[in-house]
Amino acid sequence: MNRTIVVTGTDTDVGKTVFAAALVGALDGHYWKPVQAGLDDGSDSANVAAFSGLTAAHILPEAYRLTTPCSPHRAAEIDGVTIDPDRLIPPQVEGPLVIEGAGGMLVPVTRELLYADLFARWRLPVVLVARTALGTINHSLLSIEALRSRGIAILGVAFVGDAVPDSEATIIAMGGVKRLGRLPYLDPLDRGTLADAFAANFSLADFAP
Repeated sequence: MNRTIVVTGTDTDVGKTVFAAALVGALDGHYWKPVQAGLDDGSDSANVAAFSGLTAAHILPEAYRLTTPCSPHRAAEIDGVTIDPDRLIPPQVEGPLVIEGAGGMLVPVTRELLYADLFARWRLPVVLVARTALGTINHSLLSIEALRSRGIAILGVAFVGDAVPDSEATIIAMGGVKRLGRLPYLDPLDRGTLADAFAANFSLADFAP
């Protein structure tokens, strides 16, 4: 299966890196994080490698690695780096590719470019990761609106957290999107428990071309 999928979130720390690891592991694909901002606690690429079980060859190098844990546009300025959007082109690989954004849709990549605008340039389908905590309806519907206003195809919403059926159903109905599944909080969180949880709660057919 050859398909490139963008994984984005309604906000920061919603669980999109864990979901991306589960998805790319299930697809036996490649993973790419275009811009990594913040390295003190490791990188998202390292976490995906650990949780997905993929070999190093399947974890593609970031275009930019920035030290400060903040929005890429500001992290680049602090590091004295200029982000060139022309370097942020999805790599060509054999098989599936999962690309992970940073934070939410309207996080600035540069002072002239938002992640949502970058996704629109790529013309790739997006999975929106949303936590089930309080506030998720507002954040999710705003994110769906931001994607749709740019003509970005939405594969569906992947929820993360404890089951909150009414909130999940409200987002799906009012947003007019597909519910892909829900990844519960895992303790312990490791390669095995994540793979089992993904297999139990998601269908790979939903991610097929």
